[in-house]
Amino acid sequence: MNVVNELRQLLGETAVLDANTLRERAAGIWRATEPLAGQALIRPTTTEDVSQALVWCAERDLKVVTQGGLTGLVHGADTDPDCIILSLERMNAIESIDATQRCAVVQAGVTLQTLQEAAAPHGLMFPLDLGARGSATLGGNAATNAGGNRVIRYGMMRDMVLGAEAVLADGTVINSLSPLIKNNAGYDLKHLFVGSEGTLGVVTRLSLRLREAPVSRDMAFVALDSFDHVKALLRHMDQQLGGGLSAFETLWSEYYQLVTTKPAQSRPPVPHGYEFYVLLEAQGADGELDRQRFKMALESAFEQGLLVDAAVSQSEADCHAFWQIRDDVQQIFQLGTPLFFDVSLPIDRMSAYVDDVRSSLATTEALAVYVFGHLGDGNLHFGIPLPSERAAALRPQIEACVYGPLAAFKGSVSAEHGIGLEKKSWLSVSRSPEEIALMKTLKRALDPRNMLNPGKIFDV
Repeated sequence: MNVVNELRQLLGETAVLDANTLRERAAGIWRATEPLAGQALIRPTTTEDVSQALVWCAERDLKVVTQGGLTGLVHGADTDPDCIILSLERMNAIESIDATQRCAVVQAGVTLQTLQEAAAPHGLMFPLDLGARGSATLGGNAATNAGGNRVIRYGMMRDMVLGAEAVLADGTVINSLSPLIKNNAGYDLKHLFVGSEGTLGVVTRLSLRLREAPVSRDMAFVALDSFDHVKALLRHMDQQLGGGLSAFETLWSEYYQLVTTKPAQSRPPVPHGYEFYVLLEAQGADGELDRQRFKMALESAFEQGLLVDAAVSQSEADCHAFWQIRDDVQQIFQLGTPLFFDVSLPIDRMSAYVDDVRSSLATTEALAVYVFGHLGDGNLHFGIPLPSERAAALRPQIEACVYGPLAAFKGSVSAEHGIGLEKKSWLSVSRSPEEIALMKTLKRALDPRNMLNPGKIFDV
């Protein structure tokens, strides 16, 4: 069987890349030096192409791995030389933007930034936002239920998906595209595919909820001297801003110092030396009133002793600079080979949990522990640099230090990046045996050949 020739006859000459051509592509943005491996890469332009390709692969018992922007962190789109890669890169059209209904219909290969920019002239916004916005695709965002910077106000990707079109392993097209916010007509099938990491079907098109674009943005970087004050500040600002709080990013002192000290490009907007730093963002509809409300909320926080110092944005350039500080995780790479973790847990448990992780890691070869994250929605990130030559060997021990304690309070080993290959052995920390069994039942029902992204999330 000549896989490439047969697929080209089915889909067209330019729709299929052979194994030699694949080696000219990187395996992902985090694996830039590794060539992409597979028998062939399919680049469909229509849902019908996807359906025909999956039928062809199913008849020949070939495994299929769907890829988007390859910005994932958990090896959820890894391939091997025997698989067929299905890339949605040529399904990249924004089919419609409905300003009245405030929704967009897009093909899965559209990048996040492309939709953000297309919504703006309509006075609308697509509120999902993350650092890989220029590369991450909306299909991938849906397949991993992406989170990002403004979950506290707008929710996860799941909250923005009004409808989805997906192709099952046998080629069946499930068209659940809908512009409706409220639709209680039976099972909500789109949710089967959101967060499924390509294991239940290939998401080809999405109906996405847009929001009215805010006309104001106010930000501050504040310093605090205790975690109790961090928790109190979150509630205080959310109450005082009447739902306008759009980001509450917390940086432990070590991370703040790292990203505001040379060779980092940023300088500290508030001095070093405090225990915690919080980046606050509020969005609103009236520039002057919103600015005054934000200022008054900060002043009352000072009066209550919640803050010890603050720097308030005076321009959009300041806002951009504040986010640059939060997002400069590249500094951790200067110290060794980093392992990154995204976990979710109750806010009240965070301080003790971080202390426990630090204590456990003290017995390992971890060079340092950098903690930061979307605390407003219960999500923490760890960046842990290790000696380069020892990173792979130390990973299991480090993972045990980070993931093990989460079981005691039903925390999640994945807040927003998914499970993929990297976390599959830790899934039982966050999901009960009954939940995992039901997931496997769904997998077998929709993909009985275990053809779609096999081996990811769990084994069946």
